[in-house]
Amino acid sequence: MKMVFVHGSGGTGIVWKHQTEFFRDADAVNLPGHLSAGEACTSVEKYAEWLHDYVQSRGYVRPVLAGHSLGGGIVLQYALDYPEDVGGLISVGSGARLRVAPHVLAAIEKGIEAPQMWLRDFVATQLFAVEDVVFDVAAREAGMDRSLREQILADMGRVGAKVQLNDFLCCERFDVMQRVREIQTPTLALCGSLDVFTPPKYSAYLAEHMPNAAMVVIEGGTHHFFAEKPEQTNRAISHFIKSL
Repeated sequence: MKMVFVHGSGGTGIVWKHQTEFFRDADAVNLPGHLSAGEACTSVEKYAEWLHDYVQSRGYVRPVLAGHSLGGGIVLQYALDYPEDVGGLISVGSGARLRVAPHVLAAIEKGIEAPQMWLRDFVATQLFAVEDVVFDVAAREAGMDRSLREQILADMGRVGAKVQLNDFLCCERFDVMQRVREIQTPTLALCGSLDVFTPPKYSAYLAEHMPNAAMVVIEGGTHHFFAEKPEQTNRAISHFIKSL
């Protein structure tokens, strides 16, 4: 069964390196405008439409769609809009609503004019906690591979703050809390126990309100737990795939 991985805001498919190395036939897409052709979409709905066109163009039949953060919103929207065209869903550090704190949006907006500061003070420190940031000390203990972290940060820098801001605004407007009950697709809601951006309660909501959803918590993982703790993450995904 084909698996398609969808990255989060301002990122690229490199974030799924540990998953695509383990699931050899998987496809980790770059959303439009993310070091790929086209302009970034202006809503989760439009990203879902793009993803559907991408899947259809490659002849994938009822793939399993896995999405992180914004990507998780995209795959949920995909299942709502194209229920017959998806075989399974994996929500990775995501949820049915993805509100963004105003100070986060402000920091990214400033980064459009000051990209180096944005990379250092927001992307590196807040998203990946590579410096001594009090609010997310646990992230450093989670231990993402240094080489992968540098690749992810380099790609985010090339994608740029403007696209990341666009993506976070897509998240801010996204809300399917009242519709997830409609999704009959088998779903795995994966989350990190230490995620401060999309806390475990987001995944718990999916598990409680979607008729065919189950939740797995990766202990000690933060927002990028799948890159920090790939063995545990890949094991959970494997069990889910075997259950389909």
